[in-house]
Amino acid sequence: MAKRLTFFIIVGLVLGLIVGWGLHLAIDDGTPSSAATLTKIAGYFSILTTLFLRLIKMIIAPLVFSTLVVGIAHMGDTGALGRVGLRAVGWFLSASLLSLTLGLILVNLFQPGVGLNLPLPPVTATSGVDQAAFDIAKFVTHVVPASMIDAMAQNEILQIVIFSLFVGVAITAVGEKAAPLVKATEALAAVMLQITNYVMRFAPIAVFAAVTSTLAERGPGVIGDLGYFMLTFYIGLATLWAMLIGFGFLFIGKRMGLLVRYIREPLLLAFTTASSEAAYPRTLEALDRFGVPPKISSFVLPLGYSFNLDGSMIYMTFASLFIAQAYGIDLSLGQMVIMLLVLMVTSKGIAGVPRASLVVIAATLPLFKIPEAGLLLILAVDHFLDMGRSATNVIGNAVAASVVARWEGTLDPIEPVDVEPPHAPSRGVA
Repeated sequence: MAKRLTFFIIVGLVLGLIVGWGLHLAIDDGTPSSAATLTKIAGYFSILTTLFLRLIKMIIAPLVFSTLVVGIAHMGDTGALGRVGLRAVGWFLSASLLSLTLGLILVNLFQPGVGLNLPLPPVTATSGVDQAAFDIAKFVTHVVPASMIDAMAQNEILQIVIFSLFVGVAITAVGEKAAPLVKATEALAAVMLQITNYVMRFAPIAVFAAVTSTLAERGPGVIGDLGYFMLTFYIGLATLWAMLIGFGFLFIGKRMGLLVRYIREPLLLAFTTASSEAAYPRTLEALDRFGVPPKISSFVLPLGYSFNLDGSMIYMTFASLFIAQAYGIDLSLGQMVIMLLVLMVTSKGIAGVPRASLVVIAATLPLFKIPEAGLLLILAVDHFLDMGRSATNVIGNAVAASVVARWEGTLDPIEPVDVEPPHAPSRGVA
C-alpha cells in the first residue's frame, strides 16, 4: 500500500500539472473575464484539497494527544521525559540557527534581488498580511490552553502538547491506578492510525486538485517572473537537506541513509499539498518503522511542529533579504546578524498562525526600514515556495526524532520499507 500510494500521488501530481496548465492555456486570453473564469474553476478544484486537509485536521488533535500521553506514560519517569525534552529543544535551536544562517549566506551569495531596482513604495503601502496574528506576549500566554476542548477544536498543537504533558506525567505519578486509562489511550491511538489509513487513500485526488487549481489560476508565467529567486531558494533547501542528513549521519551512521526512503511518502505528500501538517500521521508511522520508539517520536514530533520548522526558518532570512535587495537597501553585516537573531526568537511563535512565515517576515521588515509591501513581490509564488518549505519541515523533524532516539540509545530494528504500514505502531505504542 505504501509503495502504491506514493506512485498514485506522483500520478496525481503529473496529471495536475497537465490539466492545470492545459486549462490555463485554453481559457486565458489576457482579459479580466478569462481571469475570473480561471479563478472560479480553480475554486472548484480547491474544494477537493480543502476537504482532504480538513480530514487531516480531523485526526491531528486526537492522534497527537493519544500518542504523546502513552509515550510519556511508558517513559517511566519524569527524569527521562526531561532528558528527552532538553535534547529535542537543543537540537531544534541548533537546526533553526543553521537554517536561518544558511538562508542569510545564500541570499548574499546568489543575490536574487539585486538588479531589480524597484522604486520604494509609499509609506502607507502594506502587504495585506495580518501582522496582528503574531505577538510575542500573546504567544507566551497562548501556550497554556484555557480549555482543552477549545484547543482540540482549533487544532492548537502546542496547547495540546502542554495538556498532554500534564496528563502523561500525572499518569506516571499515579502508577497502577491509571493502567486502564493508558490502555484506553493506546486503543485510541490505534483507532486514529487506522482512520489515517482511510484518509490517506484520498491523498492522490487532493494532490491532483491542488496542483490543477494553482496552475489553472496562475499559469506557468508566474514561475518565470521570479524564476531566479525560486531557483536559488530551492538550491538553499537542497543544501539544507544535505546538511541535516549529513549531521544525522554523524549521530546515526549509515542507517541514516535509509531514513529518506522511509519518509518519502510523507515528504511527497507535504510537498504536493504544501502542508507539513498533512504529512504528520504518515511521518509518525514512518519513524516507527524506521526504528524510532513511539514514546520518543510521539513526544519529539509534536514539539517539532511547534519549534522546528527548518524550511520556514531558511525562507525567513532568504525572503527578507531578497526584498531588501529588490529595493536597493543595503544592510550591514551587523544588521543582518540582528535580523537573524530577531527571526530566531519571533519564529518560535508561529505555530498555528496562518501563512506563518509571511506573518513573521511582515512583522520583522519594518524593524530594518524595509518596505513591508515588498511581500507582494513574493506572494504570487509563495505557494510554490511553501511546497518546498513544507517538505523540508518534515525531513527536519524526522531527522530530529531519529537523532534524539539515538542519543537515548533506543533505536529499534528497522522494518521493511515497502510494506503496508501498520494500523497501529508495530512495537506497541510503548
